[in-house]
Amino acid sequence: MTRREWVGLTAASAAVQAPAQNAIPIGTERQLFADRFLIDRLTGTHRLHAPRDAGPVFRFDAPWEGIYSAYATVVPARDRLRLYYRGNPAGDRNRNQHEVTCVAESADGIHWERPRLDLYPGKPNVVLAEQPPCSHNFAPFIDEREGVPASERWKALAGTGRGGLMAYASPDGYRWRRMRDEAVVPWRQGAGFDSLNIAFWSANENQYVCYFRSFRMVGGERYRWIARTTSPDFLNWAPPLDLDFRHHGEPAPPEQLYTNQIAPYYRAPSLYLGIAARFFPNRPALTPEQQKGVNVEERYLNDISDAVLLTTRAGIVCHRDFLEGFVRPGIGYDNWTSRTNYPVRNVVPTSETELSLYVQKNYGQPTGYLRRYTLRIDGFASVGAGYGGGDVVTKPVVFSGKQLEINYATSAAGGVRVELTDTAGKPLPGFAAGDCREIIGDEIARTVVWSQGSDVSRAAGTAVRLRFVLKDADVYSFRFIG
Repeated sequence: MTRREWVGLTAASAAVQAPAQNAIPIGTERQLFADRFLIDRLTGTHRLHAPRDAGPVFRFDAPWEGIYSAYATVVPARDRLRLYYRGNPAGDRNRNQHEVTCVAESADGIHWERPRLDLYPGKPNVVLAEQPPCSHNFAPFIDEREGVPASERWKALAGTGRGGLMAYASPDGYRWRRMRDEAVVPWRQGAGFDSLNIAFWSANENQYVCYFRSFRMVGGERYRWIARTTSPDFLNWAPPLDLDFRHHGEPAPPEQLYTNQIAPYYRAPSLYLGIAARFFPNRPALTPEQQKGVNVEERYLNDISDAVLLTTRAGIVCHRDFLEGFVRPGIGYDNWTSRTNYPVRNVVPTSETELSLYVQKNYGQPTGYLRRYTLRIDGFASVGAGYGGGDVVTKPVVFSGKQLEINYATSAAGGVRVELTDTAGKPLPGFAAGDCREIIGDEIARTVVWSQGSDVSRAAGTAVRLRFVLKDADVYSFRFIG
């Protein structure tokens, strides 16, 4: 392909007409290509990017933690990360008496230490105990609501089954109290509550949101599902609604989703990302001979799990545009047992270019631990093209700002050009692909420049499309700034 052919790629394609009133308002918020929410036409690729394995970082080896430690949450707190998780050495036997909520801390997301809080005798890093069953799945978060009392800066929902979900608050994430004696999210038919119940304050929706395990019958089979409820005050919650899973706009095939881990992405808060545990009951991967090499109870040899990517925004529609595994179990028989490979809540930045996510490994085994995986910033998925070239056209959007910034990567032979068009696909004067300076490199933030400069403010507030012309390149996200 010549440079002239690349710049003119698909120029003769028929454009899709779209009324301006149907344009999606994006303002200056960053837009990720983690799903097809903004994609209207694609002649290149839409790729999921598997995280890179960065190795073990923490072992559940304190006496009060043990082989059934699980349901972890990572929370950025000032200049440190906190890891909250269930400790339970006893398993299903009298679990309510043995379960505790533990905390570990790290300055870099790699090296973790148990703080000596001494809130419970003999268990220096325990922050909640003797309140069964709430330590089974205690999932704290920092409440970012404006005006929240200092005594309630940290919050959590916890509980299982017919007992419903209890509300907790804390000034520091260590000392917790119940906000009410009774459940704030009562049990209903179909509710599970027995995995992490993910709550957070949504600035985008101006309310609290909680995603939790539910069950739904599909084709005569009972599936682990995800439901959503909302609250103005964390104490009074609306009736829950099951999520509507979609794949490229159509109903997604039903699958067992054991946990959801849905939370706002910190660089694009109206986008909620979930790295969910996908569960396959009665699907053993190991032969009887291989099973002998795994130190786990026999009941944990018949099921397997991996992790998948979910995206959603305000409402019940949840995109499963990538059905393939996001984090695969990996090499080693220990990885192919039940309740292992469960993702930790929250993806956190661990450098200016790197995200870290964590996965629980070897559940029910004496070697239980957390493993770290890394991605580039915004790098869950991308639109791209190979050496032969391709392009992607967005749905009509309305933006604010003066400049366009992209997160991208190319090969030495590749490049990116960006075009702004009207809703019919006609390039705006001065903003055609041929006017755009070719972008070559690998950067988290690069300002797009056309022959007349980088100022796009004259197109702000009107319905436009973006067209990315790509050769051996990927674009992960974009935003308008200034």
